[in-house]
Amino acid sequence: MRVIQLTGALAFILGLLTAVFAGIPWYVYQDPVLPWWLKVAAYSMMGGILLVLLSVVIERRGDGTEALEDLQPEEGPGRDLLVQNSAEVPGREIVQTMGVVKGHIIFAVSLGKDLSALMRLIPGGELVEYTEMMGCAREAAIERMVLEAEEIGADAVINVRFVTTSVVTGAAELLAYGTAVRLNE
Repeated sequence: MRVIQLTGALAFILGLLTAVFAGIPWYVYQDPVLPWWLKVAAYSMMGGILLVLLSVVIERRGDGTEALEDLQPEEGPGRDLLVQNSAEVPGREIVQTMGVVKGHIIFAVSLGKDLSALMRLIPGGELVEYTEMMGCAREAAIERMVLEAEEIGADAVINVRFVTTSVVTGAAELLAYGTAVRLNE
């Protein structure tokens, strides 16, 4: 699948570079009838985009939540790790600081939702698609942080903070981090 994506990306890039740096000057300064090589460049761009999109759809085969299914909280004992953004736990004493734990995700909405959100920019208001995206990303980042804390035997994660960065339109990187600690009984 990765080979198909790379082939599609390469076809798109080569087609784009040819169209922009050779095709536009040719069209402006030469005969306005498009030469065969410019048509090939345009088809390469379209074919490259199509290949990448098809490979992503085949790879995902669903609604995009498969990656998050493994992160769903388990029921029962062992999942009662305390997560909070203060430096102390009221009524409990921190007996050991175990270090920084983190959860990281880069999450994106589908192209359809991205276009829908762009259309909402015209009248204004909440961009529900991005609100949902950030909510899912935040939950996944927290869950990954909690899993890392549980792996090292922590009882709580304190001083929890979030950092977000826009990667591209419709995608965001979210990092949740905090200090894993053990508490007295």
